[in-house]
Amino acid sequence: MSVYIINIGSNVGDRRLNLSRAMSAINREFGSFEMSHALVSDPWGFESQGKFLNVCILFNSDEQPEEVLERLQAIEKKISPEPHRTPTGEYKDRVIDIDIVAIDDKVIETEKLKVPHPHLAQRRFFLEPLEEVAPGWRHPLTGKTASEMLAELPSEDE
Repeated sequence: MSVYIINIGSNVGDRRLNLSRAMSAINREFGSFEMSHALVSDPWGFESQGKFLNVCILFNSDEQPEEVLERLQAIEKKISPEPHRTPTGEYKDRVIDIDIVAIDDKVIETEKLKVPHPHLAQRRFFLEPLEEVAPGWRHPLTGKTASEMLAELPSEDE
């Protein structure tokens, strides 16, 4: 049994409803989960008027990571069928975005799945909710907690 740490975000439409739909689908697929508070954040890597609403959830699964990824991507595509990137590969607004942030202390690097998420240490909207639901989790490559990674980020005023 592995603990999956997932980040869910939305910056289009009724963000709370979008998150609720995604979490309901995840609950149906994987069972109960722990959830952080919702965090409002600016888009990362692209310009948009729409701020993101993000939550972190933790659930347990016996399934292989690739199977969990496929099921999460199916949920994401059902709620948000539009591509999440422009034709040139840039990020864009999205109804729902579901990312596997970490799986226990596993390190996975395949074409489809990279765990821990490669931008984890740079994204406050990953780290703050993660700190809330899994304060003892440590990055398997750096040994740092979410709190320690947050302390290394520039302040939001900079």
